[in-house]
Amino acid sequence: MVLVEYRPMKTQIPIKTQKLILASQSPRRKYLLEQAGISFDIFPADIKEEIIDGEKPESYVRRLSREKAEFIADSHPMEWILGADTVVVIDDSLLEKPSSKTQAVAMLKRLSNRTHTVYTGFTLCCLNEDITITRTVATQVTFKRLTDLEIGWYANTNEPFDKAGAYAIQGLGTFLVKSINGSYTNVVGLPVCEVIEILLAQGVITLSEMGNNNE
Repeated sequence: MVLVEYRPMKTQIPIKTQKLILASQSPRRKYLLEQAGISFDIFPADIKEEIIDGEKPESYVRRLSREKAEFIADSHPMEWILGADTVVVIDDSLLEKPSSKTQAVAMLKRLSNRTHTVYTGFTLCCLNEDITITRTVATQVTFKRLTDLEIGWYANTNEPFDKAGAYAIQGLGTFLVKSINGSYTNVVGLPVCEVIEILLAQGVITLSEMGNNNE
């Protein structure tokens, strides 16, 4: 019997030389991209985040994500830029980051035993290639019925204060959530599946790169 050593073929996939830049200082977006094994730099975009009268939540996050990406792209025209923005919406009202414990408690009471929607808009662009791609992803999140004791305890953890809607589904706030319908990572701050699909389609990353970065 002759033993033949198996040597898998190495697939040669062209890799673009552009570096991916995340136009955000969000530790959650940074974590999600790192978990996917993607190599990137961080240059936070300094733009004013204000909704325009009559602007829909989906349009708001799309516009902000595009403005963030374009702000950084102006000084890095050769690289691919990723901008993103996330909001929590209930009763057609935006629940952004609470500035006080009182605001956090009020938001959590409003979300208790109800379903709200988390919208994330993201933009991938490269000025050198004259490509700009903007998408919006929505996820429905249902909270359990929260007691005043639970709300007070969670507000005292300080976790709500840099989170849209005053909670972190990936942190202590996981106990607040009864169910979700849609992308989990979208609620964390970035719809990773949709972002990676575009990065792969544009040749910005390859599956082999993702694997190598996880080693």
